[in-house]
Amino acid sequence: MKALLTLTCAGQFMVLLDNTIVGAALPDMQQGLHTGLTGLQWIVDAYVLLVAMLLLSGGVFADRFGRRRVFLAGVVVFTAASVVCSLAPSVGWLIAGRVLQGVGAAALSPASLALLTAAYPAPKERVRAIGLWAGFSGIGLAVGPLAGGILVESFGWPAIFLVNVPIGAVLLLSGLRVLRESRNPSAPPIDVPGTVLSVAGVGAVTYGLIEGGSRGWTSPVVLGGFAAGLVLLVAFVVVEAGVSTPMLPLRLFRQRLFTVSNTAMVVVGFALMGSSFFFSQFFVYVQDTSILVAGLRTLPTSLAMVIVSPYAGRFAARYGFRVVVSIGLALAGLGLLALGFVHADTGYGNVWWRLAVVGIGFALTMSPLTAAAIQAVSPQEGGLASGVSSTTRQIGAVLGVAVLGAIVHTRESGGASFESGLNSAFLAAGAVTLACAVFTGLWLTAARTPKDVLAERSGGRAVSERPLTAPPSRPTS
Repeated sequence: MKALLTLTCAGQFMVLLDNTIVGAALPDMQQGLHTGLTGLQWIVDAYVLLVAMLLLSGGVFADRFGRRRVFLAGVVVFTAASVVCSLAPSVGWLIAGRVLQGVGAAALSPASLALLTAAYPAPKERVRAIGLWAGFSGIGLAVGPLAGGILVESFGWPAIFLVNVPIGAVLLLSGLRVLRESRNPSAPPIDVPGTVLSVAGVGAVTYGLIEGGSRGWTSPVVLGGFAAGLVLLVAFVVVEAGVSTPMLPLRLFRQRLFTVSNTAMVVVGFALMGSSFFFSQFFVYVQDTSILVAGLRTLPTSLAMVIVSPYAGRFAARYGFRVVVSIGLALAGLGLLALGFVHADTGYGNVWWRLAVVGIGFALTMSPLTAAAIQAVSPQEGGLASGVSSTTRQIGAVLGVAVLGAIVHTRESGGASFESGLNSAFLAAGAVTLACAVFTGLWLTAARTPKDVLAERSGGRAVSERPLTAPPSRPTS
């Protein structure tokens, strides 16, 4: 049992490590591959887009066809894709490798959690095991910037992908020997049309946002991307409303708590991933540090998240989702606004605390938002709600890199410096996050129903006023 726990945690660690280690290497990739900001955006978003759109289907796939099989297949695809990335002679090849990495991660991550859940049927043991699984996720996020800086300084950017090869090989060989197959015979069928339409729709919108900064917002190709994305997303909604087992049950969004929590999670992904995309670039290109020093200087955000995240669920259980999430978003928004006033000559002593405030703020939001989404649905749909919460965060991340990158691109096209463009991007991220803090402060509660109103008038206790306490924390990938 311990071997299974170690394997699943290591698999999730590898996936989460890749989320942050790439950010540290972006300046070296830009120089080595002779690409611009648009190329860097695609290097990040190609991976995040596939993870976001395939995550829900990956979990169903594992339940239907075998969790062990899907986990090991994900390891193989992710590891092979890492080799492709490390050998990429051009940015096009690297983006293709990142797409394959995203496919592997979307299979590996939900399958690892499914294996863990099946292996620990006792509630207390399961909670403890999932806690360790989530802890490894946090370690992967925290280690990424430092590991990326060391590897890039010593061996160049391809090393950040090659580090996955020995981890993947050990996971594969050990998994073949240790893991036992399990599946859910009653799992729903794969929603192929919904999956294809979601990937194509969000991908087309992302294309328009990224390419609009370099090609021009009135370019026929860019306008065509937006139009195609709109049509595909409308088709996705129509298809999901008409099938019996959709990948994303739209009826869940009739619950205000579910809708508001997932809307806020989009903003969290948008602001966190969109801003962190530029952290290393700020230190390297604006403050003229080495890539290793830049990796070290970005640590306050990830370390603050690792330290504060375990307490977020406890705070939400004590004070309620609305209070904790709104405070967290307000802190993160203020931290991002403060970063918008950092310049080339600003000493690090006046920078690190801004990064830490951003990390603390977002750490207070993610676990409570997921818990709020879970509480909004029936107990049988808790896993689905958690998966949707992860997906909406990843969608926000895709849009964050695209939109904030477009802001920087547009400012530079107008004659502004890269530094001024970054300031504008941080200010925009902060403003959106603060607006979301107001939004959750007003609406992150359970919706009142006619039955609640009648209960109040008759002197009974309204259901809508029950304490919004968090259930046992469930990690998200």
